[in-house]
Amino acid sequence: MTAPRPQTHGPVRLWSTPTGPLQENALLIAGEQNEGFLIDPGDEAERLLALVRGSGVTVRAILLTHAHFDHIGAVQPLREALEVPVFLHVADQPLYQLGAASAGRWNLPFTQPEAPDQEIVQGQTFTAGDLTLTAREVPGHSPGHVVFTAPGLVIAGDTLFQGGIGRTDLPGGDHPTLLRSIAAELLTLPEDTAVYPGHGPRTTVGAERRSNPFLR
Repeated sequence: MTAPRPQTHGPVRLWSTPTGPLQENALLIAGEQNEGFLIDPGDEAERLLALVRGSGVTVRAILLTHAHFDHIGAVQPLREALEVPVFLHVADQPLYQLGAASAGRWNLPFTQPEAPDQEIVQGQTFTAGDLTLTAREVPGHSPGHVVFTAPGLVIAGDTLFQGGIGRTDLPGGDHPTLLRSIAAELLTLPEDTAVYPGHGPRTTVGAERRSNPFLR
């Protein structure tokens, strides 16, 4: 399978693929040396594995923005197929462990993944070849939600969407915390920074600062 054409940001290439019934965006990101990361593999493991193989990218780790079930449903088969570690913020470990129970409330099939291998902390960098991502803590949608930044882009998970923000009525959610987190960690990025959310189309920091009704 030939991978679809990625979005490009200088030397960085990024593939965003909606997966599963909740259409969660799984992301593959790589630099010029064709090494990179798989982020939030939510479902459809075989399709994501075909994307990785078609792209020729050597995946060095699976990184998770947070642990809601729709973002982790393909973790176990992919970590086994790619033989890579899984990273998650410690504050989202309880949600991770409840993945199967949460999916069951929606009557959705789910493979509970084994425990993450390593933790994510504020300011942590992840390097694969010439690609470096930096983690920023953006809690509110979930207690341990993080985003990953690279020059010109941010992989935002379920924090900031085109015209919206992450819901905060789920266990561990906190609306004021999410708004403060977005203001501190996302709206301080350059205006033209591309935002790749966990659901829906990409946007930019500037567009959301100007027109997102939740940020006024």
